[in-house]
Amino acid sequence: MIRTSQQQVGLLLSSLGQNGIWNNNQNIMKKLILISILIVATKNIYSQNQTNNKTMKTAKELLQAYHSNIQNPDAVAPLFAADGAIELPYLASLGQSWRAEGPENIKNMIEGLLKMAPDFKFINIKYYIETPDQVFSEYEVDCLFNGKPYKQLYMGRLVAENGKIKLLREGMNIYPIMKPGE
Repeated sequence: MIRTSQQQVGLLLSSLGQNGIWNNNQNIMKKLILISILIVATKNIYSQNQTNNKTMKTAKELLQAYHSNIQNPDAVAPLFAADGAIELPYLASLGQSWRAEGPENIKNMIEGLLKMAPDFKFINIKYYIETPDQVFSEYEVDCLFNGKPYKQLYMGRLVAENGKIKLLREGMNIYPIMKPGE
């Protein structure tokens, strides 16, 4: 049978008491040792939880990573949860695909975007609402899209779950897509 170190210490202290080695003053010492062990164990558990929480990215950190890595689909894809998605609902009015779900599909979507707009990147990023699990911001793009000027203002709401992007829903002006270069 495998015992934890706390169980082993408890058994040792118990056996010492049964053999009469410890007197009443030593019983107090035994209790203090047990309390010390419990305090150390509790601190270790708390410390481990704090470490895990520090490594988990907030919604703003995830959006910053998305923005700064948009030129690298391989770096963007792992930011998303297995069921994470990017939604651009206004593209539906143009008959275009408006939702990509899952890291691989998101990677493919960004690769396709970069083929049409190789210099695509986000600029002038402003954050308006921030909580640990949600962020709302505006950001711009100014590049060539299929060889024509493309200027766009996006609004994005990101929902984070367990340190990953669960949803990035972006709103945009569809006019520049309908009439690029004008």
